[in-house]
Amino acid sequence: MPASTVDIKFYLEKIKSLTDALLLRYLPSVDNEPKILHEAMKYSTLAGGKRLRPILAYSAFEYCGGNTDGDDLSIHYAMAALEMVHTYSLIHDDLPCMDDDDLRRGIPTCHKKFGTAAAVLAGDALHDVAFNLLASTGSTKVVVELAQALGTAGMIGGQMADVEAEGKDVTKADIINIHTRKTGALIKASVRIGAILAGASDSELEKLTRYSEKIGLAFQIIDDILDIEGDTETMGKPVGSDVGLGKATYPKAVGIEQAKADAQGLIDDAVVLVNEFDDNVLSELAKYIGQRNN
Repeated sequence: MPASTVDIKFYLEKIKSLTDALLLRYLPSVDNEPKILHEAMKYSTLAGGKRLRPILAYSAFEYCGGNTDGDDLSIHYAMAALEMVHTYSLIHDDLPCMDDDDLRRGIPTCHKKFGTAAAVLAGDALHDVAFNLLASTGSTKVVVELAQALGTAGMIGGQMADVEAEGKDVTKADIINIHTRKTGALIKASVRIGAILAGASDSELEKLTRYSEKIGLAFQIIDDILDIEGDTETMGKPVGSDVGLGKATYPKAVGIEQAKADAQGLIDDAVVLVNEFDDNVLSELAKYIGQRNN
């Protein structure tokens, strides 16, 4: 197969810039009360980040034939909503009662900057704005999709399982259960929401679901690896914290080399699923996830 002509770095930057513009548009104004809460929401949401979840939603929307040039704003609402709920999860994940992190994306975490109460409420408020935006798409299916991804069977349940596993011996199956819920559920929802808004067929949606499950698990395995082998400056957050907290990580269960091999296998499988034609953004995104260093 010939080398792809997709400039994935340019594509990532383009959709990241679009996402940032959408967040600026839809976040509450810091001039409105309660100002401190709106400042905390904006501080954390606009602090940087890869914007991977809205990028995946946009890419799946394109892949399934969605119109990105017209006046259909549904994908824009979804992109902003996905990044807001991701930010809400990070704010809460960093809290003293969870991972107690001082640094996120190279700057002080929300609770360090604004206090614990404001951080909790900023996360709650981002969740609320996100669902208002998602409801504006007019699709009940995508509202249900995100609610299920965030709930006790998804991200929140995965976070609880992660907390309960701290300091305990864990199996590979335990880790996969945590990772597919805590991290993978929102990644899968992002892909599926983009596809649903584009009117994807059942076969397209089934294929993209399998694709998203593979990249979601690979993403978190690589995150576990980077917590061991990465550096704080590149990562924008402290490394080694998972080990220090006795977190349940994939390398802890299978070893670092096997973790690397398993992550690459998942990426390779994901590429095969969507690589039916050349210059495919989704396949390039999978490769990007496999090669990331932050």
